[in-house]
Amino acid sequence: MLAAQRRDLLLARLNADGRLVAKDLSSELGVSEDSLRRDLRELATAGLCQRVYGGALPLSPAVASYAARGRVSPKSKQRVAAAAVALLRPGSTVLLDGGTTALAVATALPRDLTATIVTHSPTVAAALVEHPTVEVYVLGGRLFKHSAVTCGAAAAEAAAGVQADLFLLGVTGVHPTAGLTTGDADEAAMKRILAGRAADTYVLASREKIGAASPYTVLPLHAVSGVITDAQRDLPVLEELRQAGVTVLEA
Repeated sequence: MLAAQRRDLLLARLNADGRLVAKDLSSELGVSEDSLRRDLRELATAGLCQRVYGGALPLSPAVASYAARGRVSPKSKQRVAAAAVALLRPGSTVLLDGGTTALAVATALPRDLTATIVTHSPTVAAALVEHPTVEVYVLGGRLFKHSAVTCGAAAAEAAAGVQADLFLLGVTGVHPTAGLTTGDADEAAMKRILAGRAADTYVLASREKIGAASPYTVLPLHAVSGVITDAQRDLPVLEELRQAGVTVLEA
């Protein structure tokens, strides 16, 4: 089998199975693990998969620019946002992450909701300017332009004074093996800090993020209270998440 044919086969298997295990494929295809690793490096360089120890996972499409992500699955994000809003209680303090799904949550908040929203996203804060009964606190710091959120030492110090009832966490990948991931190390660290300031953390996961992975781990699956998604109910990866003990809330 030619190398190009093998890479096509690997992509087809990745799409079908949601993961590639180099050792198993080496035996199945009769090629060395070194050859398969080289194939996976080339596929990863081309932006076609996310390499992990021992193989590869589907690359999350939610790693494009902020403007481009806003055009990805808008209806899906609206469904997830509506389900997330149902978790909010009057009088609660809610940490709301940045990103396009979090922005959909801000837009979906009922006009009569009385709550406090704490966010490190200027775009989320701006979306709440006209909300009549929501108090908004913005965590300052260095602006990470890719996701339009603040990160760094100043943002982390500001977050240390927050005690929230709920954190609505945005990620770019939710996978049974890789856990909850995103595309930037500093952003991942900020998300972990925010999760540590809330009694409960729920993940906002529009359908394109389920079964995908990005380079940096935010949290393991067991560290969150649940995942909110509109992915197809019988999707095999959702069943794997449930078997791993994850509470899946259907949007």
